Amino acid sequence: MRNRFIKDILNVDFMAEKKSLIVFQDSKIRRTWYKDEWWFVVEDIVFALTDSVDIKQYINRMRQRDEELAKG
Repeated sequence: MRNRFIKDILNVDFMAEKKSLIVFQDSKIRRTWYKDEWWFVVEDIVFALTDSVDIKQYINRMRQRDEELAKG
């Protein structure tokens, strides 16, 4: 289900190469194929979806507020 959501949001072609860049709202998002599913770089996704200047700080604050994210 997670892959279906990502495919719909990012318009991902799951038959593309196993490691590549995709573009979402003019932002490059790195991805790689691992264990039969696409894995995306979280920092790239957050950058594309937010107006945050400091992406790492934004992610750290998300982890502080959410126990599940804090687990890693």
